[in-house]
Amino acid sequence: MIPNILTIAGSDPSGGAGIQADIKAISANGGYAMSVLTALTAQNTRGVSAVRLVDVDMIAAQAAAIREDIEIHAVKIGMLGDAEVIACVTDALKGLECPVVLDPVMVAKGGDRLLAAAAVAALRDHALPRASIITPNLPEAADLLGQPEATDRETMRAQAQALLALGPGAVLLKGGHLGGETSEDLLVTTEDELWLPGPRHATRNTHGTGCTLSSALATQLGHGLSLPEACTAAKTYIAGAIAAADRLSVGAGHGPVHHFHAFEKALS
Repeated sequence: MIPNILTIAGSDPSGGAGIQADIKAISANGGYAMSVLTALTAQNTRGVSAVRLVDVDMIAAQAAAIREDIEIHAVKIGMLGDAEVIACVTDALKGLECPVVLDPVMVAKGGDRLLAAAAVAALRDHALPRASIITPNLPEAADLLGQPEATDRETMRAQAQALLALGPGAVLLKGGHLGGETSEDLLVTTEDELWLPGPRHATRNTHGTGCTLSSALATQLGHGLSLPEACTAAKTYIAGAIAAADRLSVGAGHGPVHHFHAFEKALS
């Protein structure tokens, strides 16, 4: 069965992140992609120049239209923008019984803020407890907890546990910002902790990695994989997409990853 995966996120017209990246990642991982648009952005590989949030009534109408007609096997949540949108999306998902992956999109790759600072508490208090798993990077984890960014594995572990205590079913804390020769992520549940090692590739083309990983994870959960299996599959997929990123030529800044790298190999 091909699972139906719903992404709730903002748009990136350059195609590297947001809804566009989500749809590519869902498709590449064998899912049928559906979307609820929360924001329009004007951005490219060099940065974000404008953001306009979608009216909450329209966000709710999009979600309702899908729910009344199509079975949803997993949800990925990305950019929410402000507290009003967070409340709208949380309400729109009430009663939905499927995995929900929350990628707490707060700051774009170039440093532009995509979640109002005043809305961090709403994300922490209302959206996190609704999620089956959250996938923050180290700066996002620090922002959510009001703590300095982790610079070592022990602090990373403590922050993952602190995030878990806020109510999500699990935490996949991404350790790419630690540096080093490898890129280790940490999966924490109420029962266990699992370090997921991975290669580090020398490229500046990493735009949309968080969107891509969380969408791949949602799709793998939609396929019925266990949480550790789904996280491993999603990490393997994003590692391949980053490794192949330099085969693309998109923009002069932080370019996108290669979402369809596996298909390129199959056709060569």
